[in-house]
Amino acid sequence: MELLKKLTEAAAPSGREAAVRDIIAEECRRMGYEVSIDALGSVTAHREGSGAKLMLAAHMDEIGVIATYIDDNGFIRFGALGGLYKKELHKRRVIFSNGTVGVIAAEEEEFEKKPELSRLYIDIGAADKSEAQKRVKAGDTAVFEGAFCVSGDTVISKALDNRAGCYILLKAMEKLQSSKNDLYFVFTSQEEVGLRGARAAAYPLMPDYAIAIDVTDTGDTPSCPLMEVRMGKGAAIKHMDHSVMCDINVINSLKAAADQNGIAVQSEIMTDGGTDAGAIALTGGGVRTGGISLPVRYIHSPSEMASIHDINACIELTAAACSYEWKKGLSL
Repeated sequence: MELLKKLTEAAAPSGREAAVRDIIAEECRRMGYEVSIDALGSVTAHREGSGAKLMLAAHMDEIGVIATYIDDNGFIRFGALGGLYKKELHKRRVIFSNGTVGVIAAEEEEFEKKPELSRLYIDIGAADKSEAQKRVKAGDTAVFEGAFCVSGDTVISKALDNRAGCYILLKAMEKLQSSKNDLYFVFTSQEEVGLRGARAAAYPLMPDYAIAIDVTDTGDTPSCPLMEVRMGKGAAIKHMDHSVMCDINVINSLKAAADQNGIAVQSEIMTDGGTDAGAIALTGGGVRTGGISLPVRYIHSPSEMASIHDINACIELTAAACSYEWKKGLSL
């Protein structure tokens, strides 16, 4: 779990992924992969093969905030980088890229009436605007604090969405032995703000197939929206989310790869949220796309929770997908 801990501890919100990108690029080079970095900061590691061209993508960025204005009293207004649950932000701690720590607070009476970001501010303990600007400037970004810990079979941390996906992809690359496929492992930028890095990375590749590795909600906690996915029951094969209807050939191929290797899997059908799969599927004339998802509780919070068993199942399935004999030129 040391690599996963290192990945989650990196502060890398959307568009500011350098801290985690450096870790990932170093790991890829250590394993002997050819590495390139595109204009949006996505990392691509290539393993050449004569078979089908397969793109596997996991996004590097995490949710965060960006300072937009500092008032005369030194309080910082901010905008969202990714999907924030506004009602849960009050009194949550954030840390800026230079190490400055602040607390999100609310104009309490107004916020209770209408929970909007405009009613929230970050308090860094500054006496006034001049003092605050010595530590934070408009345009500076921050992420939420949430220490990594292991509790039994679970890990709890900020940024499991989607550093766990990056970890799964890196470990599958390390595990991979033989494959005829032409493999592109892509660690994308700016997923949380519109699947942007995946779109830019997929266009020059135009793969035959693509698989997005990301997290998914679970349906196993009290009063949660009902869905089939359970934490501890294995890797989830994506059928759909709000951004994509997965290609049935990819779904069936992932199921076949799981069956061939005795990997525990479950079916993911999400009616909300999206992943890089949505952008990749619409690239060029279209790409046959699917997803491997890690069940995670409390997504987009500083205390995301996942099962180590499920993480390992996702690694096994991702590696099996890399070695699977994908059919080239498949037509409907």
